[in-house]
Amino acid sequence: MEVAVPIPELESKIKALQTSIELVIKGKADVVELVSVALLARGHLLVEDVPGVGKTTLAHALARSFDCSFQRIQFTSDLLPSDLTGASIYNQSEHSFEFRKGPLFANVVLADEINRTTPKTQSALLEAMSEGKVTVENQTYDLPQPFVVIATQNPIEHHGTYPLPESQLDRFLMRIEMGYPSHGDEKQILRSNISYDTADQLTPVMSAVELMEAQKLVEKVEMNDILLEYLMALVTATRNSEDLALGVSPRGAMSLYRAAQSRAFVQGRYYCIPDDVKQLATAVFSHRVIVSNKHSSPLQKSEESQAILQELIEEVEVPL
Repeated sequence: MEVAVPIPELESKIKALQTSIELVIKGKADVVELVSVALLARGHLLVEDVPGVGKTTLAHALARSFDCSFQRIQFTSDLLPSDLTGASIYNQSEHSFEFRKGPLFANVVLADEINRTTPKTQSALLEAMSEGKVTVENQTYDLPQPFVVIATQNPIEHHGTYPLPESQLDRFLMRIEMGYPSHGDEKQILRSNISYDTADQLTPVMSAVELMEAQKLVEKVEMNDILLEYLMALVTATRNSEDLALGVSPRGAMSLYRAAQSRAFVQGRYYCIPDDVKQLATAVFSHRVIVSNKHSSPLQKSEESQAILQELIEEVEVPL
């Protein structure tokens, strides 16, 4: 297997990337690892939590830590699909229409507070997230590679938010929560005056070419048949559960497969172990399942799906 960048150098670059982000995101090594896993798995990330815990800063720190183009889109109720994809503008001097690219044409796109815009605008991301392309007026344009969307959203019970449709949620590799920092970490944040602007001071530690090389290697990480059967047992458990009205789709199963490969690579292995699957199952599945009516409580949908998934995961036998 030939790559342009030596494998040991790529591994050190990934560690440097995580270290760079942790300069801004204090005490969240597990969250930073999940971000790295999503990035190397060519996946998009949905970060959901209350305002003020560092969701936007996390995305900004990631973008500043590797050499790439970055665009931040602040989602609002009056945002239009063309505000994301771009539009054809009439050029009077040339007497023709020319396409003006929108902010989606970047390597890292921060979709800030994605659930504050209407479903019509949210759906403009579907083709971009699935295929790395956008179609405007019957013309298809390729997006730059690598391409990753990091979307942040506030809990749905907050005023002025719209729930993401299931088809949109299914395009995200993982959904994670930031959580509040520990007492000690928060004191450090206050003393260091760490904020969104602090991420601007980060210098790139990884290039776009190196990232794509690492992504190719992740696809080669081995998962044996026994472990694949374990993964499928988890997927089947969600489909057979009476507590879930909708189980995990084949796309969800593929997402867990890719995420497990990526976690193994991030940890310096070229083969998957059961923990790679088990530890990522909730993050990959929680936004893809729908809780049945007997557990109906829209304000706590995320918490209920995670609790049900945790029970199912513990019930499925882990291969030795």
